[in-house]
Amino acid sequence: MLRIMRKLSATKLRESLYAVLDDVLRTGIPAVIERKGRRIRIVVDSPGRLDRLERHDAIVGSVDDLVHIDWSSSWSGEKGLP
Repeated sequence: MLRIMRKLSATKLRESLYAVLDDVLRTGIPAVIERKGRRIRIVVDSPGRLDRLERHDAIVGSVDDLVHIDWSSSWSGEKGLP
């Protein structure tokens, strides 16, 4: 069984594809395959930070209503002051 794989040829990958995939899943260590002078990485796809955010409803009502809000009564015209 393959343990830590830093580099594999495409031929070695073909010989033990399922063992390579199982090892990457088990250890989380990516497998790097050399093919025609280029590198291909097999990695475990884990959710990113944005994927872990919880959805919150911040706007109550129609989003279109925000376009028509009249802010003129709360605007003094001076920068930084309400």
